[in-house]
Amino acid sequence: MEKVNFRNADMAWDISALILYPPDFDKAGSYPTIVSVHPFGSCKEQTSSAVYGKALAEAGYVVIAYDASYQGESGGSPRWVEDPTQRVEDISHVIDYAVTLPYVDADHIGVIGVCGGGGYVLNAAMTEKRIKAVVGITPVNLGRLFREAFTEFDPIGALEAMAAQRTLEARGGELQVNELLPPSVEFAKENGLTERDVFEATEYYKTPRGQQPGGATRMLFSHAQNTLGWDAFGFAELLMTQPIMVVVGQKVGAFGAYRDGKEIYGRSTASKDRKIVELEDWSHYDLYDNPEPVGLAMEEILPFLRLHMG
Repeated sequence: MEKVNFRNADMAWDISALILYPPDFDKAGSYPTIVSVHPFGSCKEQTSSAVYGKALAEAGYVVIAYDASYQGESGGSPRWVEDPTQRVEDISHVIDYAVTLPYVDADHIGVIGVCGGGGYVLNAAMTEKRIKAVVGITPVNLGRLFREAFTEFDPIGALEAMAAQRTLEARGGELQVNELLPPSVEFAKENGLTERDVFEATEYYKTPRGQQPGGATRMLFSHAQNTLGWDAFGFAELLMTQPIMVVVGQKVGAFGAYRDGKEIYGRSTASKDRKIVELEDWSHYDLYDNPEPVGLAMEEILPFLRLHMG
């Protein structure tokens, strides 16, 4: 594994990434390559590299797992901005970098994303046709989630509050950075915050199980307008032509990955090959790092990728 920083002519800051190499890697060779996209509130050192990136590299792929703009060790200011348009554009920037590497087979580039990253890779593939195969692991349409649960089904009220806060900040006021999860598992239990996805997210992000310095589960409130107005699956019926695989757990939670996975599978009627994998006994956060469901997912993912990417 190698850590790199890069930018291209379209960017005003560096992207920080980890490149994971297959066994017996030879820089003179040519390898199918996977861009791995981390969840909302995550970073490259968590599930995108340490779990799925590692498994894919061991299977023979070069994998590039990176930090989103404004997050982790990548550049961009202000910090903790979650802008879906930028997150999707980041994928193209990473591909721009990948195709300059002599050992990357530019005709065999795929993408994999987890949670919000799953929504982003599915959206990116609609217009980024250098992507030859797409895998969404428990994918979430972040725009839908923000309009519903994250605003308590009051998106207009949230947008008005964001507008007022942004004006305040433009006039020199303090930034409003919202923490999106309980501070600890104990706090969640004591305060009844035990809904499946909220509690399991806290178990992952707020304990040594998944906690990483770059995995900031916070968001700059005043810059989230674009998130509320964004739809990961818009025009899927027309533009989603590549092979796609969606993996979801049937133990559903408030973040809605199961419904989102079913939706994009159903709408991708132009896809050359679409598959949905439902894991009966597993939840959204089980698919982040639990060896058994991750193993079940990889048993489906690897044949799919071999078919479409070699």
